[in-house]
Amino acid sequence: HSSVMPEANKPQAITESEVRGLFQLWNSALATLDSDAVARRYAKKAVLLPTVSDVPRTDYALIKHYFDDFLKKKPQGEILESNVVIGHDWCQ
Repeated sequence: HSSVMPEANKPQAITESEVRGLFQLWNSALATLDSDAVARRYAKKAVLLPTVSDVPRTDYALIKHYFDDFLKKKPQGEILESNVVIGHDWCQ
C-alpha cells in the first residue's frame, strides 16, 4: 500500500451494458432539443465529427453551436446493430 497512489483513485471497469447505456443518455439529451444538454454529454477533450458538416468540433462551445442548428431538425438516434469494444481507459 502506498500513500502516494490511493486505491480510491483506481479507475472502475465499464461493462458492455453501461457502454450501451451511454447512447441512451445521449439520445435522451437529443430528445430535449436543448443544445446545452447534448453538448454536456461530451467529454472535455471530445472531438465531434458531425454527420451534416465537414467541420470537426473540438470543444464545448463548438459542439453546442453545431447542435443549436442540428436540433432544429428534431433528430433521434436508433441503434440497428451494436458492437461494443472496451479497452484500457476507453470504450466504443
